Amino acid sequence: MNRYPISIQAFGEQAILIEWPEKVEEAILDDILQFSNHLKKKCLEPDQWELLPAYNSLTLIGRHELPDFGKMKRDLKMWYSEATKTRMPARYLWKLPVCYDTEFGIDLLEVSETLGKSVWEVIDLHTRHPYTVYGIGFLPGFMYLGGLPPELEVPRKAQPRLKVPSGSVGLAGKQTGIYPQESPGGWNIIGNCPIPIFDAGKEDPCFIKVGDQVQFYGINHKEHELHTIQAQVGIYAMEKVKLDAKR
Repeated sequence: MNRYPISIQAFGEQAILIEWPEKVEEAILDDILQFSNHLKKKCLEPDQWELLPAYNSLTLIGRHELPDFGKMKRDLKMWYSEATKTRMPARYLWKLPVCYDTEFGIDLLEVSETLGKSVWEVIDLHTRHPYTVYGIGFLPGFMYLGGLPPELEVPRKAQPRLKVPSGSVGLAGKQTGIYPQESPGGWNIIGNCPIPIFDAGKEDPCFIKVGDQVQFYGINHKEHELHTIQAQVGIYAMEKVKLDAKR
């Protein structure tokens, strides 16, 4: 695996920001995840630090006052050079159902017209490829999914909505994503996923992690109702496949 020129800087009083080259590339994300896993397993006390990987950065948040930054910076550079000795964390491809009915896909017709494609072509393009989770943020459990086909790129809406329903699947620029809860938002909504992505009541609130992949598949309205009930009572069977660690 490649090593990259990284920058390390203090990020407020209790955090350190490590940045990689400003590119959206899976190779860079892989390097970040390997380094993060190395820090967790070999270098840092897990109960003292929270690590947040995303796109081309890794943020280390200390639960207490930070140690001497100069020493910490030197240690991080040394640890980074050693990180190739640590295995990559396990990652998965998650198959998620989406109902593209226009009752849920409130912008689907507009997206179809904007792109000059039929609704079925839009759905086919959206479900054909897996997407990489490059970051989780904005809302707890909101996944920024990269790898959108160029044919589906549409700008954010000029006027964001005050309320986007939970489970809404949207498009914005080069990304797609799922709103894990009702919130304001400016993405173009093309469908709805009935499976909750984030549950604060669980020990692991978000089962999908940065570095995982997501692939959508279409379902009809009745299947959406069924999966909603299954998810509510805890009997929905998630479909996942372990990814090759060498990816």
